[in-house]
Amino acid sequence: MPATVDAVELAKALIRCPSVTPASGQVFDVLEQALTPLGFSVHRWVMGDPPDGPTENMVAIRGNGGPHFGFAGHLDVVPPGDNWSNDPFAAEVVDGLLVGRGANDMKSAIAAFVAAVSRVDTVDGTLSLLITGDEEGYATYGTPRIIDWLIEKQIRPDMILIGEPTSVDRLGDTVKIGRRGSVNMWIEAPGVQGHVAYPHRATNPIPPLARVIAALDAVHLDDGTDQFPPSNLEFTAISTPTDASNVIPGSATAQLNIRFNNLQRGAALVAMVEEIAGREAPGSTVRARISGEAFLTPPGPLYDVVVAAIEEETGQKPELSTSGGTSDGRFLIQLCPVVDFGLPNATMHKVGECAAVDDIHSLSRIYERIVRKVLA
Repeated sequence: MPATVDAVELAKALIRCPSVTPASGQVFDVLEQALTPLGFSVHRWVMGDPPDGPTENMVAIRGNGGPHFGFAGHLDVVPPGDNWSNDPFAAEVVDGLLVGRGANDMKSAIAAFVAAVSRVDTVDGTLSLLITGDEEGYATYGTPRIIDWLIEKQIRPDMILIGEPTSVDRLGDTVKIGRRGSVNMWIEAPGVQGHVAYPHRATNPIPPLARVIAALDAVHLDDGTDQFPPSNLEFTAISTPTDASNVIPGSATAQLNIRFNNLQRGAALVAMVEEIAGREAPGSTVRARISGEAFLTPPGPLYDVVVAAIEEETGQKPELSTSGGTSDGRFLIQLCPVVDFGLPNATMHKVGECAAVDDIHSLSRIYERIVRKVLA
């Protein structure tokens, strides 16, 4: 058996590879170099062109037969932003915290899982890692293409754990058993540009767009379910082509996002917005991008092993939640039951993103317990 992997050291090595989404190349080299000595067969491929690519994906597999336990994650990160007190890709440990872009979301979790399986020398079944370089972007060439590859190869995991940072106040307090769907829309109301002093020679698109906004703001989507909060529609931007104070613009655009539970479907929500926009602002157009549908993993063996492993390591029973944003579980649910569990998420995407060194090691021990319960 090769030497075991240190989760924090591997996390440092991954963070030191700048991998702003969509990611490929060096950061995948580092992960492959960690997995190959552990007996994994590593498959990598790059797809797509800018702006959604090029994206690299990796499937690493060890063992054969069932059960098949998959771990999913992403090596891409959001841009670091400004005003860091140190290099965001230096991966320094400061006062017990590993600091760097991706330390929290989610290179440390990937490193923790690799360290976990390095301590499990035999498995009765199959282990796999499903790793993409495009989770923080639009996922055009990311996890959906991994699913295509698995289906082509007739490989289907029995359960998948995604290492997203789900904990809230302390490690192990929250497991995500489902996620809300998300759809972004852009409503453009047409007008005729002109001088504000001669409104009869122009058509102002802003009042009809305002009526669309008011009508949509008054919509009550639902009251939620036992597992999901109510769906919510939020406007995120309003714009016109001109900033001049004496020009009636030729068009006006409103941007919105709907986070929705499993009472809704993305296409039906788009149709609703199109109907209201057409009624309140005739001639308007709606452009939509559905990021994913809501999903819920029903109670079963995956719940049981994850909750038991967390309780054994931390002494606490986690809350089973569907709150927060989306994850690649929205795609992977078509294969098998999926849950998300990882580090406390207070610093994800923030300047100064970090993860406690002790939490990374504890997370690795939880992951090890899960693997042993399923396969060892």
